[in-house]
Amino acid sequence: MASQTKTQPNSRFNRRWFLAGAAGGAMLPVAAHAAGPKKKRGIYADPQNTPKKDLEDKVADFSYQNDGLAQLIVDMWTGAHPNLITPATNPAQYQARSVAAKAVLAARGIYLEQPILITEDEYEEGFNLLDAGLTATNGVVFVLPRNTRATTFGGPPLLETAKMLMAITPNGI
Repeated sequence: MASQTKTQPNSRFNRRWFLAGAAGGAMLPVAAHAAGPKKKRGIYADPQNTPKKDLEDKVADFSYQNDGLAQLIVDMWTGAHPNLITPATNPAQYQARSVAAKAVLAARGIYLEQPILITEDEYEEGFNLLDAGLTATNGVVFVLPRNTRATTFGGPPLLETAKMLMAITPNGI
């Protein structure tokens, strides 16, 4: 009886670890992915020149549907308005992009003080409003969905694709 008492706890213990291992094994790929370095995706309003790894003041992401903005996506995917997303490394270059975005958006009936369009890559790297010379109170950031997600270029299907992608891309235009 004494040996039965000793094996009983071990039996439960082994069974519990076996079941936990089975469940944990199923979850292992998720846990391994989550354990990697955390990306600073998003738009931030941290002090200027904050290193990307230290960004913390995240601005809310949102999605908005608008036919004029969907057409802007299509236009940009097909080569129009390249000045809206030219690579920028300093506030003056970002402010030039903002001025261009203000004009393009105003032509579509959207009047904003400090709009800017960024690429999905810029969004995923972490985009800081203040590094771009924009204020956290007036800066409005639009993210251009990657054109590599679309399978065809031209006609109404592309416009519908743009609408769908702007719905799933945070701050998507």
